[in-house]
Amino acid sequence: MAERSVLRRASVYCRRFTAVLGDENSLSSGFFLRRCHCATTTAQAGAEREGESAKRRDKWFTLPPYTPSIDGAALGKELAGRRSDTMGKTVTTLTALKWVLHCCPELPRSLVQKLFRLRQVRRVSAPDQEQQCKRVNAKDFMNTGDKILLPVTVEKFPAEKEVEHLYSEEQREFLHSIELYKDPTILVVNKPPGMPVQGGVGIKRSLDELAAKYMRYGYPEPPRLVHRLDRDCSGILVMGRTQLSATVLHSIFREKTFEASNDDLESTKRNLQKKYWALVIGCPRRAGGIISVPLGKVMVDNGKSDRITVMDDDKAQSAQFAVTEYRVIEASDKGYTWLELSPLTGRKHQLRVHCAEVLGTPILGDYRYGWQAHRKLKHLHLPRSASDTLSERLLKEDPFGLGLGNGSVSDKQPHLHLHCKEMVLPNISLALQRAQQVSDSNLADVETIKLVAPLPPHMQRTWDHLNS
Repeated sequence: MAERSVLRRASVYCRRFTAVLGDENSLSSGFFLRRCHCATTTAQAGAEREGESAKRRDKWFTLPPYTPSIDGAALGKELAGRRSDTMGKTVTTLTALKWVLHCCPELPRSLVQKLFRLRQVRRVSAPDQEQQCKRVNAKDFMNTGDKILLPVTVEKFPAEKEVEHLYSEEQREFLHSIELYKDPTILVVNKPPGMPVQGGVGIKRSLDELAAKYMRYGYPEPPRLVHRLDRDCSGILVMGRTQLSATVLHSIFREKTFEASNDDLESTKRNLQKKYWALVIGCPRRAGGIISVPLGKVMVDNGKSDRITVMDDDKAQSAQFAVTEYRVIEASDKGYTWLELSPLTGRKHQLRVHCAEVLGTPILGDYRYGWQAHRKLKHLHLPRSASDTLSERLLKEDPFGLGLGNGSVSDKQPHLHLHCKEMVLPNISLALQRAQQVSDSNLADVETIKLVAPLPPHMQRTWDHLNS
């Protein structure tokens, strides 16, 4: 419509121009008319291109410009004292897939992978002045300043529905009461016995689920598990409050096992130290020492279940060396001994198998590896103490039904007496600050944090009974 109006005006001007100059200048008037038509067509094409560009921009959701991030795995190795060629190189380059997942944690990984497979992800490179969108693959590395464009429909992706659980205020207060330490990067709790760390088949509630519900403290991400404790074990449990801090902690725990399995124990720098307290049936022959034997998984009950045992052949496929340092804390005249156990590796059921099969003193309450000793165990009738009153109160105030007031040595069926009492680990928050300020800083000498968890009620009650 606008084009026809412009052409009408141009033809009027052209006739006037011809009337003034005569017919001999009609060629010039025709040229003028064609120039007007071309100019109008060019303007219209430019407007259409601008409209198409605006439509294209409206079709894409732009992520923030890429900035290099800290390599959590490399940082963890350095904090663990691992000697490598990448010492000090704590900055890493992410792939396009990882950058999208980092910027959009609410999007399912499967959806993001599907977008890459369908070639619906674009990238605008930082030096590209024309801002042209080019397809990018999931494994392509990002450059500083690059922008990723996703289909605008991802903004309308429904948030993942949270399963609502009816938790009482008593349960919330209980969870906050077991908190031992918190900083911007880690959260540490004193895990109660009987509560599973991670969810699974037949598990109604787990500690990671409860932490995600009540221990975010304003963080968009839930606390992440970085190591495990058995369901019936209690004590210090560390969680990362961000994806980066969780990666660093994962690396530290993994390197601890690697160093203890491959290097001289005397020369290994122990930036991560864990000390457990255990009450065992009987007394070890020696007051202390180091256990280093291969452990492996074997099937029992016609393949219906499995258990960990000491392997005779350390070359077997399933054999893994497990190293534990132990010392006697106190021996009781009633046939029990308190041990301090320091695992230098992180194998499944390591402490329980070392106590039962190597020392010959199974942990009280460990019916899986010490069932024969428990069959011969005589029930102790001990005098009432102040901890008994505490146990009775805990039975009434136990919001999750864990039986915290029961399970001491005086009960007919004692609970597992294994507790992670102390832990020393690097200050992750300080290490990340240093790494962000100076990329090649030496982090091996970063200060450490010492954590201490009080004994659970049933172990405290046993301690009081045996020392009364």
